[in-house]
Amino acid sequence: MVGGRPAAPPSGTPRLDRVFWKALGDLGVFSLRLSEADGGAGLGLPEAVLVFEEVGAALVPGPLVATHLAAGVVPGAATGETVVAAADGRLVEWLDEADVVLPGAEGAVELRSVDPLTPLHRVPAPARAGSVAVLLSAAEQLGTAGRVGELAVQHARTREQFGQPIGAFQAVKQLCAQALVRVEVARAAVYAAAVTGDPVDIAAARLLADEAAVRGARDCLQVHGGMGFTWESEVHLHLKRAWVRARRGGGNTESEELLAADLLAGVA
Repeated sequence: MVGGRPAAPPSGTPRLDRVFWKALGDLGVFSLRLSEADGGAGLGLPEAVLVFEEVGAALVPGPLVATHLAAGVVPGAATGETVVAAADGRLVEWLDEADVVLPGAEGAVELRSVDPLTPLHRVPAPARAGSVAVLLSAAEQLGTAGRVGELAVQHARTREQFGQPIGAFQAVKQLCAQALVRVEVARAAVYAAAVTGDPVDIAAARLLADEAAVRGARDCLQVHGGMGFTWESEVHLHLKRAWVRARRGGGNTESEELLAADLLAGVA
């Protein structure tokens, strides 16, 4: 694994690096919202969002959100000694690698995942994701959106066609500029939702972050051309991870319905 991505196409089912997972626990990724008396850092949701933004940008593999939410409830989750999986919508990530599977994942059937670094199972009945889980997923998407925007700009500056950087062409400029706008709008929404904790704010943040990650990664691929699909590049992996995250919690339908209900209530 190089920088959170494989150096070559993975073969077979991905395995979770337990030494790496324990290192995440030592860094406080899972315990940062626990009180100091319980062995945590005593921080809040805004700080957790900043951390999950970074792990999203780095393509860190594993059921990060589920294990973070289980800290203080499942023994060993806070320290990274226990890997926790949980149903999120109709999907369960990293089920076979988990030490503890929270209720809702019974009868899961293995799926072929579009993301080669995220094994998936499908459960018969959907499990509703809590607001914190939705927000942390949005933070991961924000990290991806920011990273692919940086990659697009970097490539546009260095890749030359017709004797000049491709970033000099209007079409490429537009792709990079639009990616930046989506990232900054999503960042404002995600950070605000982390402060308010309001479910409606979180729903809006999720929709904006999903769009910024998926569209940003697609545009980054367009800037890179065929190079973006090679295993020397991380670009295609960001798009695939963004697609998987966008399906968490059953997709964005629930967030859209929550926003619509709030708007209608305001009209009434």
